[in-house]
Amino acid sequence: MAQANLEYKNLLDPSIIPKIHSLELRARLVVEGFMVGLHKSPYHGFSVEFIQHRPYMQGDSLKDVDWKVYGKTEKYYIKQYEEETNLRSYILLDVSKSMQFSSGNNVSKLEYASTLAAALSYLMMKQQDAFGLTLYSDRIVQYLPPKATKSYLRQILKSLVSVKAADTTNTATCLNSVAEKIKRRGLVIIISDLFDDIESVISAFKHFSYQKNEIIVFQILDPIERNFAFGRDAIFKDMESEEELTTQPYQIQKAYKLAMEEFIGKIKSECLNSKIDFNLIETSTPFDKALMSYIQKRRRLY
Repeated sequence: MAQANLEYKNLLDPSIIPKIHSLELRARLVVEGFMVGLHKSPYHGFSVEFIQHRPYMQGDSLKDVDWKVYGKTEKYYIKQYEEETNLRSYILLDVSKSMQFSSGNNVSKLEYASTLAAALSYLMMKQQDAFGLTLYSDRIVQYLPPKATKSYLRQILKSLVSVKAADTTNTATCLNSVAEKIKRRGLVIIISDLFDDIESVISAFKHFSYQKNEIIVFQILDPIERNFAFGRDAIFKDMESEEELTTQPYQIQKAYKLAMEEFIGKIKSECLNSKIDFNLIETSTPFDKALMSYIQKRRRLY
């Protein structure tokens, strides 16, 4: 297949998204590109262990011994089951209308975020971790609790393929609702543009922390949402409220950029103070930045 022969850097480039129809193939190629890149970068020697077995220990049941592995190695190994997985991860994806935005040749925030969620799920499946998915806007659209089976990946990908941006955003309420559903602590991964009342959102982040969960936040933005580099008069339409504003962008660009940087800075500082991993990701950014953040977090936890 032609896609499989692409350089690893091309596999991590968001521009591949429109070229690969299958989300499963897209996720696999992104992860494969990431893994190859680990050995061709300053992270040379950084390893990702895909744990499938553990050594036999006194007291383990013989029925759990993998005899095929014994036949090859003459050593006793125990098969890993879902309840023995290293980590439970909860991926929370914002699917509100604002995530539909894209500029120029960039993919939409939702396309980027969905591919990132798929790649993370694929990587977690390879690591024998339990992973789940929540889609939300102004309500919980779908909640799939963490499981650690290969067949579950197909269900996760099916949900991501069918997702469409809709409704307004109520991030804080949705996150608090998910926090109440979590009965076993783990890693919470939030993927959103975070266009909402920031004080309420930060409070919801802390709700997860109070329950001893670890948190990674990926704020997904289109590059133009940061630089406001529109070249001519334009009518701006709020994708959620549908309110319109006609203006000359250059007249408000400076004030806009200051307000945006203040907004981002507020989120970043609040996350730092609460020991929450924060990542600002533009839709033109290769996927390895986000995947590396996840892997580094996982290594610190286990």
